[in-house]
Amino acid sequence: MCPIWPLHLIILYLLALCPLWVICQELPNLIANFSTSTVEVHMDEHDYVNLVVHAYGYGMQPGDTFSLSTANSHVATAEWNSTYQVTEAGNEWGGRVRVKGNFLGRTDLHVEANRGGQTYPVNNTLPIIVTRPVRVIDTVFTSSVATFVSLIFINFGCAMHWPTVKEVVKRPIGPLIGMVGQFLFMPLISFGLGFLIFPHWPEMRLGMFFTGVSPGGGASNIWTFILGGNLNLSLAMTSMSTLLSFAVMPAWLFSLGQVVFANAHIGVPYTRIATFVAGLLAPLAAGLALQRWTPKLASFMVRILKGFSTSLLLFIIVFAIITNLYIFELFTWEIIVAGMGIPWLGYVFGYALARILKQPHPDALAISIETGIQNTGISIFLLRYALDQPEADLTTVVPVSVAIMTPIPMTCIYIYQKISACIANRNQHKKIVEDLTPVSERVEPDVVPAADVEKRS
Repeated sequence: MCPIWPLHLIILYLLALCPLWVICQELPNLIANFSTSTVEVHMDEHDYVNLVVHAYGYGMQPGDTFSLSTANSHVATAEWNSTYQVTEAGNEWGGRVRVKGNFLGRTDLHVEANRGGQTYPVNNTLPIIVTRPVRVIDTVFTSSVATFVSLIFINFGCAMHWPTVKEVVKRPIGPLIGMVGQFLFMPLISFGLGFLIFPHWPEMRLGMFFTGVSPGGGASNIWTFILGGNLNLSLAMTSMSTLLSFAVMPAWLFSLGQVVFANAHIGVPYTRIATFVAGLLAPLAAGLALQRWTPKLASFMVRILKGFSTSLLLFIIVFAIITNLYIFELFTWEIIVAGMGIPWLGYVFGYALARILKQPHPDALAISIETGIQNTGISIFLLRYALDQPEADLTTVVPVSVAIMTPIPMTCIYIYQKISACIANRNQHKKIVEDLTPVSERVEPDVVPAADVEKRS
């Protein structure tokens, strides 16, 4: 047995700790204190923060320097706005840091001490939040779109055919199919796609789900009219969808919505939805009044409706892209697939269900468009209400992607219809020209007389 047993265990333990003790003595204890606990800066702007570094058991010497770095330089960068070199020996040193915001997101500022080619970490980091400033172009875009959409719905009121509306009310098969697609299929498919595409990103899943539970968008009526669908059915479904959203949206948000993002404090924007309903019904009523009391003006409004609707859609698409150019940096293949999946699957489901239930093509087209097109403005508002910045702006990339991908199938169908119409018109024109050609000018095929045939035989 060991003569110093059991003291040898204590001695071996102390010998094992000696190297660690030496290392700890060599490493300085540096702590950074910032003038603010968090710095929030807008994109492409900068802010200043004062920094004081305290040294414990580590005397600062002239010539020591401090360096700055951020965990994600794409989000923000930092640089010294003053000298970063120690000029006098002591246990405290201060400087001024300039923080520049590059893109939406969060990151941390780190400080390191440098002496004789060796680098020592400084404890404590500064959280940096980069957000998007409120711009004039955003206000201009929102106001102009609201004005033009109001004019469009005045035109819709002028074009509304009351006998057809009464038929829709008497036999509401089309609206019921649309409601099934809008408030059952779309929330469920957005919920499932969210977990499939973003399994580890609950904020993006929330963005998809908020888009799926939103009511139908006003653009559905414009596309229905342009593509030759049943406009009266589309208007009825949009109105019913918006009104039913008061009850259906809270039910989905407080059931599956809590599963998607349990910690989000979700508030349903009843005022926003009520404003949308008023903005839909008021100009529609004005158009009906024009149809009743000024039929000539209403007829003129109907004649310009198609061209005006097409111009409005192009304006919204182009202006929306220009206004939100910054968000394209966030686009990944997952975002693109999410943007295509929600509306395109809605189109297919709505049209297929309508045709299975024996609905005519114009009605099925209206149901398909109404199912696939969502009011992304409502979903963006919900996200900004439920989440803090910059997560609110970051997650809006999903409804923005949906808004961009939504018109692609409709545009392809419109181009196909135009090409088919041009080909049909050209063939019809040729037939008319042939029918109007005099008999004497027509080239008849060579006919061999019967006598010649007999001679040749």
